[in-house]
Amino acid sequence: MDIIVLAGGLSTERDVSFKTGSMVASALRENGHRVILLDVFMGYSDKEENLDEIFERSEEISVKTEDIPETAPDLAAVKASRKDQSPCFFGPNVIRMCQMADIVFMALHGENGENGKIQAAFDLFGIRYTGSDYLSSAIAMDKGMAKQVLMQAKVPVPAGISMKKAERENDITKLPVSLPCVVKPCCGGSSIGVTIVKDAAEFKAALDEGFRWEDELIIEEYIKGREFSVGVIEGKALPVIEIAPIEGFYDYKNKYKAGSAVETCPADIPEEISAKMKKYAEDVASAIGLDTYSRSDFLLDEKNNIYCLEANTLPGMTPTSLLPQEAAVIGMNFNELCEKLIAISLKKYEG
Repeated sequence: MDIIVLAGGLSTERDVSFKTGSMVASALRENGHRVILLDVFMGYSDKEENLDEIFERSEEISVKTEDIPETAPDLAAVKASRKDQSPCFFGPNVIRMCQMADIVFMALHGENGENGKIQAAFDLFGIRYTGSDYLSSAIAMDKGMAKQVLMQAKVPVPAGISMKKAERENDITKLPVSLPCVVKPCCGGSSIGVTIVKDAAEFKAALDEGFRWEDELIIEEYIKGREFSVGVIEGKALPVIEIAPIEGFYDYKNKYKAGSAVETCPADIPEEISAKMKKYAEDVASAIGLDTYSRSDFLLDEKNNIYCLEANTLPGMTPTSLLPQEAAVIGMNFNELCEKLIAISLKKYEG
């Protein structure tokens, strides 16, 4: 097949997306496909040219990637570096090239990749793509909205509130939230902008950090416990994986710097806890409508209570990512996983 692997964009997870994209593109080439790794924002070539034979030059024109930096990208600099300076999110030739592909593998993470906007545009342009549709993507990306849906589905979530920038309240004693608590952007990913607040004096700084990234935050109870993740493919949960950061919590650095966390799959937990967590992951996917693949994150407290933190509609596929590790436990290597995700996504377009 001719495949576009779409990465980059203007998300805080831009660099992570390129790492996912490069690994997926390499695997799909090994599987015999013609693959172009394309930056959705920068696009390809700002000149008029014939794109008819573009896939014959796929490796030549693909984005060249580097390792993930330990800090989030400077998005203002990224915007300023685009030659055409167009207000359009899609870079030059992106839509045309995606229309020419048999399918677009969505390697995007974060805003405009996982919030459903690109999926909705692709639906209108008749472009086939991997992963969830626009509506389920939008719901999962909005942590406040997703929590409401999961509560209706009887999936346990941490207690908390939403706060908009225009309604900011710096005094935590005036809010129905107890300390310690977690402050995080409503629609962000990779733990960017997340702060664990231990006392009232730290709360204002946590709001400052969160509102640097978004205009709406989630403030919820801090749950001390072990961290887990469960991938779901076509409604069926994969083995549970435990993530134990060597220092601090599972933040941006610990997620993407090799050796920063110990990941164990299958997780060393009682079978009944594992079964319950897997069932919750399947319930999350069903409730939100994530019918191809997804990954849900959980906490397990000292009393063995399980809490769902969020659902990821386009799980990372980097060297340290969780979904590939879970798939490997059931005998599915990385190349096979990439092929599987394409196959199940194509089913949406049958008939």
